[in-house]
Amino acid sequence: MTVINIIIGVVAGFLGAIGIGGGSVLIIYLTLFLNMSQLKAQGINLLFFIPCSAVGIIFHIKNKLIDYKSILPLIIFGLIGVICGYFLNKSIDESLLRKIFGIFLIALAVFQLKNNRQHQLAVKKI
Repeated sequence: MTVINIIIGVVAGFLGAIGIGGGSVLIIYLTLFLNMSQLKAQGINLLFFIPCSAVGIIFHIKNKLIDYKSILPLIIFGLIGVICGYFLNKSIDESLLRKIFGIFLIALAVFQLKNNRQHQLAVKKI
């Protein structure tokens, strides 16, 4: 295990804990810097976040930050999405999957920047 692996693990866990998307950092690291296939990186990402999510859930329950009425439908439809995504993943060429992932990251960044700008304008009006 290298120092960079430790740093990436800590950064991905931290970003996941604050809701920014640590999985994106982990997948980028695994695919670009370790030359891992996109699908393998996604699998590692999923396994990485099982214990991270468990710890996060404990803290969120302790701080009463979980809306239990909302969670069941989200879980059910999330599981449906996972199943559909799995079968779609198997039928998409890996190079196309990487491009889709990159476009998604760019779109997410643009949305976050735009949303942040609107939030800053709303705060200034107050």
